[in-house]
Amino acid sequence: MKKVTESPSLYDHLEQKSITEILTDINREDKKVADVVETCIPQIEALVNAIVPKLRDGGRLFYIGAGTSGRLGILDASECPPTFGVSPDMVIGWMAGGDQALRKAVENAEDNTEQAWQDLLRFKISKEDVLIGIAASGSTPYVVHGLLQARKHGIITGCITCNPGTPLSIAADYPVEAIVGPEYVTGSTRMKAGTAQKLILNMITTSTMIQLGRVKGNRMVDMQLTNDKLVERGTRMIMQETKLDYETARSMLLKYGSVRNAVTYFESTSDDSADTTN
Repeated sequence: MKKVTESPSLYDHLEQKSITEILTDINREDKKVADVVETCIPQIEALVNAIVPKLRDGGRLFYIGAGTSGRLGILDASECPPTFGVSPDMVIGWMAGGDQALRKAVENAEDNTEQAWQDLLRFKISKEDVLIGIAASGSTPYVVHGLLQARKHGIITGCITCNPGTPLSIAADYPVEAIVGPEYVTGSTRMKAGTAQKLILNMITTSTMIQLGRVKGNRMVDMQLTNDKLVERGTRMIMQETKLDYETARSMLLKYGSVRNAVTYFESTSDDSADTTN
Protein backbone atom coordinates (compact mmCIF):
# COMPACT_ATOMS: atom_id res chain seq x y z
CA MET A 1 0.00 0.00 0.00
CA LYS A 2 1.40 3.38 -1.01
CA LYS A 3 1.58 5.75 1.95
CA VAL A 4 0.72 9.41 1.53
CA THR A 5 3.36 10.25 4.14
CA GLU A 6 6.01 8.70 1.89
CA SER A 7 4.88 10.47 -1.29
CA PRO A 8 7.42 12.71 -3.06
CA SER A 9 7.51 16.31 -1.92
CA LEU A 10 5.66 18.87 -4.01
CA TYR A 11 8.97 20.75 -4.12
CA ASP A 12 12.32 19.75 -5.61
CA HIS A 13 15.92 20.92 -5.80
CA LEU A 14 15.63 22.15 -2.22
CA GLU A 15 19.38 22.57 -1.91
CA GLN A 16 19.25 25.21 -4.65
CA LYS A 17 16.67 27.37 -2.91
CA SER A 18 17.36 30.47 -0.86
CA ILE A 19 16.57 30.51 2.86
CA THR A 20 13.59 32.77 2.17
CA GLU A 21 12.24 30.36 -0.43
CA ILE A 22 12.66 27.37 1.90
CA LEU A 23 10.93 29.10 4.81
CA THR A 24 8.11 30.37 2.60
CA ASP A 25 7.56 26.93 1.11
CA ILE A 26 7.49 25.23 4.52
CA ASN A 27 5.04 27.81 5.82
CA ARG A 28 2.83 27.31 2.77
CA GLU A 29 2.66 23.60 3.55
CA ASP A 30 2.11 24.15 7.28
CA LYS A 31 -0.93 26.31 6.53
CA LYS A 32 -2.66 23.23 5.14
CA VAL A 33 -2.44 21.33 8.42
CA ALA A 34 -5.10 23.16 10.44
CA ASP A 35 -7.64 22.73 7.63
CA VAL A 36 -7.00 19.00 7.56
CA VAL A 37 -7.35 18.74 11.34
CA GLU A 38 -10.68 20.57 11.09
CA THR A 39 -12.03 17.74 8.93
CA CYS A 40 -11.05 15.32 11.73
CA ILE A 41 -13.20 16.99 14.41
CA PRO A 42 -16.00 14.37 14.23
CA GLN A 43 -13.42 11.59 14.70
CA ILE A 44 -11.74 13.45 17.56
CA GLU A 45 -15.12 14.13 19.19
CA ALA A 46 -16.00 10.44 19.14
CA LEU A 47 -12.68 9.57 20.76
CA VAL A 48 -13.03 12.23 23.47
CA ASN A 49 -16.56 11.05 24.21
CA ALA A 50 -15.10 7.62 24.92
CA ILE A 51 -12.24 8.99 27.05
CA VAL A 52 -14.15 11.32 29.39
CA PRO A 53 -16.32 8.76 31.22
CA LYS A 54 -13.34 6.44 31.70
CA LEU A 55 -11.23 9.18 33.29
CA ARG A 56 -14.19 10.44 35.29
CA ASP A 57 -14.49 6.97 36.81
CA GLY A 58 -10.80 6.84 37.73
CA GLY A 59 -9.38 5.34 34.55
CA ARG A 60 -6.30 6.52 32.72
CA LEU A 61 -5.35 7.65 29.22
CA PHE A 62 -2.31 5.99 27.64
CA TYR A 63 -0.34 7.03 24.56
CA ILE A 64 2.09 4.76 22.75
CA GLY A 65 4.21 5.62 19.75
CA ALA A 66 7.66 5.49 18.21
CA GLY A 67 10.06 8.21 17.11
CA THR A 68 8.47 11.64 16.71
CA SER A 69 4.99 10.26 17.35
CA GLY A 70 6.07 8.69 20.63
CA ARG A 71 7.82 11.85 21.76
CA LEU A 72 4.73 13.94 21.02
CA GLY A 73 2.59 11.62 23.14
CA ILE A 74 5.02 11.84 26.04
CA LEU A 75 5.11 15.64 25.70
CA ASP A 76 1.33 15.93 25.82
CA ALA A 77 1.07 13.59 28.81
CA SER A 78 3.81 15.41 30.72
CA GLU A 79 2.06 18.76 30.30
CA CYS A 80 -1.25 17.65 31.83
CA PRO A 81 -0.20 17.71 35.52
CA PRO A 82 1.26 21.24 35.53
CA THR A 83 -1.51 22.64 33.32
CA PHE A 84 -4.55 20.98 34.88
CA GLY A 85 -3.31 19.87 38.31
CA VAL A 86 -4.05 16.19 37.66
CA SER A 87 -2.04 13.22 38.86
CA PRO A 88 0.92 12.22 36.66
CA ASP A 89 -0.76 8.82 36.47
CA MET A 90 -3.89 10.09 34.71
CA VAL A 91 -2.29 10.59 31.27
CA ILE A 92 0.71 8.36 30.56
CA GLY A 93 2.93 8.50 27.47
CA TRP A 94 5.32 5.73 26.47
CA MET A 95 7.41 5.12 23.38
CA ALA A 96 9.24 2.27 21.72
CA GLY A 97 12.67 2.00 23.32
CA GLY A 98 11.60 3.67 26.57
CA ASP A 99 12.89 6.89 28.05
CA GLN A 100 16.32 6.55 26.43
CA ALA A 101 14.64 6.79 23.02
CA LEU A 102 13.47 10.33 23.78
CA ARG A 103 16.88 11.69 22.76
CA LYS A 104 18.46 8.87 20.79
CA ALA A 105 16.82 6.30 18.53
CA VAL A 106 16.89 2.73 19.84
CA GLU A 107 17.62 0.30 17.03
CA ASN A 108 14.69 -1.88 15.94
CA ALA A 109 12.56 -0.82 18.92
CA GLU A 110 9.59 0.18 16.76
CA ASP A 111 9.67 -3.16 14.89
CA ASN A 112 9.09 -5.25 18.02
CA THR A 113 5.56 -6.64 17.90
CA GLU A 114 5.49 -7.86 21.52
CA GLN A 115 7.11 -5.06 23.49
CA ALA A 116 4.28 -2.51 23.55
CA TRP A 117 1.95 -4.83 25.45
CA GLN A 118 4.75 -5.78 27.84
CA ASP A 119 5.42 -2.08 28.44
CA LEU A 120 1.73 -1.41 29.10
CA LEU A 121 1.47 -4.32 31.52
CA ARG A 122 4.08 -2.61 33.68
CA PHE A 123 1.47 0.09 34.28
CA LYS A 124 -1.23 -2.53 34.97
CA ILE A 125 -3.36 -1.27 32.09
CA SER A 126 -6.94 -2.55 32.23
CA LYS A 127 -10.35 -2.19 30.61
CA GLU A 128 -10.91 0.83 32.87
CA ASP A 129 -8.35 2.72 30.75
CA VAL A 130 -8.09 4.07 27.18
CA LEU A 131 -5.13 3.52 24.84
CA ILE A 132 -4.25 5.79 21.91
CA GLY A 133 -1.64 4.69 19.39
CA ILE A 134 0.20 7.45 17.53
CA ALA A 135 1.97 6.68 14.24
CA ALA A 136 2.11 8.89 11.18
CA SER A 137 2.61 5.87 8.92
CA GLY A 138 -0.18 3.90 10.57
CA SER A 139 1.87 0.73 10.28
CA THR A 140 4.47 0.86 13.07
CA PRO A 141 4.53 -2.71 14.46
CA TYR A 142 5.14 -1.64 18.06
CA VAL A 143 2.03 0.57 18.00
CA VAL A 144 -0.27 -1.60 15.88
CA HIS A 145 0.30 -4.74 17.94
CA GLY A 146 -0.03 -2.79 21.18
CA LEU A 147 -3.53 -1.74 20.13
CA LEU A 148 -4.44 -5.24 18.95
CA GLN A 149 -3.50 -6.71 22.32
CA ALA A 150 -5.38 -3.97 24.15
CA ARG A 151 -8.57 -4.71 22.20
CA LYS A 152 -8.25 -8.39 23.02
CA HIS A 153 -8.35 -7.39 26.68
CA GLY A 154 -11.43 -5.18 26.32
CA ILE A 155 -9.57 -1.86 26.40
CA ILE A 156 -10.95 1.05 24.36
CA THR A 157 -8.47 2.06 21.66
CA GLY A 158 -7.96 5.13 19.52
CA CYS A 159 -5.26 6.23 17.12
CA ILE A 160 -3.79 9.24 15.37
CA THR A 161 -2.33 8.58 11.94
CA CYS A 162 -1.69 10.47 8.73
CA ASN A 163 -2.51 7.77 6.18
CA PRO A 164 -5.95 6.38 5.31
CA GLY A 165 -7.07 2.82 5.93
CA THR A 166 -3.96 1.69 7.75
CA PRO A 167 -3.47 -1.35 10.01
CA LEU A 168 -3.43 1.07 12.95
CA SER A 169 -6.81 2.55 12.01
CA ILE A 170 -8.24 -0.95 11.64
CA ALA A 171 -6.89 -1.85 15.10
CA ALA A 172 -8.49 1.21 16.72
CA ASP A 173 -12.05 1.58 17.95
CA TYR A 174 -11.78 5.33 17.35
CA PRO A 175 -9.34 6.16 14.54
CA VAL A 176 -8.35 9.73 13.74
CA GLU A 177 -6.84 10.10 10.27
CA ALA A 178 -5.27 13.47 9.47
CA ILE A 179 -4.18 13.17 5.84
CA VAL A 180 -1.86 16.16 5.53
CA GLY A 181 -0.19 15.06 2.28
CA PRO A 182 3.46 14.84 1.26
CA GLU A 183 6.09 16.39 3.49
CA TYR A 184 8.30 19.28 2.35
CA VAL A 185 11.30 16.98 2.79
CA THR A 186 10.00 13.67 1.46
CA GLY A 187 9.08 11.29 4.28
CA SER A 188 10.05 13.68 7.10
CA THR A 189 6.92 13.17 9.18
CA ARG A 190 8.26 15.29 12.02
CA MET A 191 7.00 18.19 9.89
CA LYS A 192 3.34 18.37 8.77
CA ALA A 193 2.35 15.00 10.20
CA GLY A 194 3.96 15.85 13.53
CA THR A 195 2.25 19.23 13.59
CA ALA A 196 -1.13 17.61 12.94
CA GLN A 197 -0.53 15.05 15.69
CA LYS A 198 0.40 17.79 18.17
CA LEU A 199 -2.73 19.79 17.33
CA ILE A 200 -4.94 16.73 17.78
CA LEU A 201 -3.28 15.77 21.08
CA ASN A 202 -3.86 19.34 22.31
CA MET A 203 -7.53 19.03 21.37
CA ILE A 204 -7.97 15.64 23.03
CA THR A 205 -6.51 16.48 26.42
CA THR A 206 -7.76 20.06 26.60
CA SER A 207 -11.35 19.14 25.77
CA THR A 208 -11.18 16.16 28.12
CA MET A 209 -9.87 18.24 31.03
CA ILE A 210 -12.52 20.91 30.46
CA GLN A 211 -15.18 18.20 30.55
CA LEU A 212 -13.66 16.90 33.80
CA GLY A 213 -14.00 20.37 35.38
CA ARG A 214 -10.31 21.25 35.33
CA VAL A 215 -10.96 24.67 33.76
CA LYS A 216 -13.21 27.37 35.19
CA GLY A 217 -14.41 29.99 32.73
CA ASN A 218 -11.32 30.01 30.57
CA ARG A 219 -8.71 29.74 33.33
CA MET A 220 -6.35 26.98 34.48
CA VAL A 221 -7.54 27.11 38.07
CA ASP A 222 -5.75 23.89 39.05
CA MET A 223 -2.36 24.63 37.49
CA GLN A 224 0.71 23.74 39.53
CA LEU A 225 2.67 26.69 40.92
CA THR A 226 6.05 25.55 39.64
CA ASN A 227 7.62 28.95 38.94
CA ASP A 228 7.26 32.67 39.59
CA LYS A 229 5.45 33.28 36.31
CA LEU A 230 2.66 30.88 37.28
CA VAL A 231 2.43 32.30 40.80
CA GLU A 232 2.03 35.74 39.22
CA ARG A 233 -0.60 34.44 36.80
CA GLY A 234 -2.50 32.72 39.61
CA THR A 235 -2.41 35.83 41.76
CA ARG A 236 -3.94 37.92 38.99
CA MET A 237 -6.64 35.31 38.46
CA ILE A 238 -7.59 35.42 42.15
CA MET A 239 -7.63 39.23 42.09
CA GLN A 240 -10.00 39.21 39.12
CA GLU A 241 -12.30 36.66 40.74
CA THR A 242 -12.36 38.08 44.28
CA LYS A 243 -11.37 41.78 43.93
CA LEU A 244 -8.71 41.24 46.60
CA ASP A 245 -5.53 43.31 46.55
CA TYR A 246 -2.34 41.82 45.10
CA GLU A 247 -0.57 40.89 48.35
CA THR A 248 -3.63 39.26 49.89
CA ALA A 249 -4.37 37.31 46.72
CA ARG A 250 -0.77 36.12 46.45
CA SER A 251 -0.68 35.10 50.06
CA MET A 252 -3.87 33.08 49.70
CA LEU A 253 -2.59 31.40 46.55
CA LEU A 254 0.60 30.28 48.25
CA LYS A 255 -1.26 29.17 51.35
CA TYR A 256 -3.95 27.10 49.61
CA GLY A 257 -1.86 25.86 46.69
CA SER A 258 -4.12 26.63 43.73
CA VAL A 259 -6.40 29.28 42.32
CA ARG A 260 -9.40 26.99 42.78
CA ASN A 261 -8.67 26.32 46.46
CA ALA A 262 -7.99 29.96 47.23
CA VAL A 263 -11.16 31.20 45.54
CA THR A 264 -13.22 28.43 47.15
CA TYR A 265 -11.93 29.42 50.58
CA PHE A 266 -12.60 33.10 49.92
CA GLU A 267 -16.16 32.40 48.77
CA SER A 268 -16.86 30.16 51.76
CA THR A 269 -15.66 32.79 54.24
CA SER A 270 -17.61 35.48 52.40
CA ASP A 271 -20.75 33.35 52.65
CA ASP A 272 -20.13 32.79 56.36
CA SER A 273 -19.79 36.55 56.90
CA ALA A 274 -22.99 37.18 55.02
CA ASP A 275 -24.84 34.59 57.11
CA THR A 276 -23.57 36.17 60.33
CA THR A 277 -24.67 39.59 59.17
CA ASN A 278 -28.14 38.31 58.35
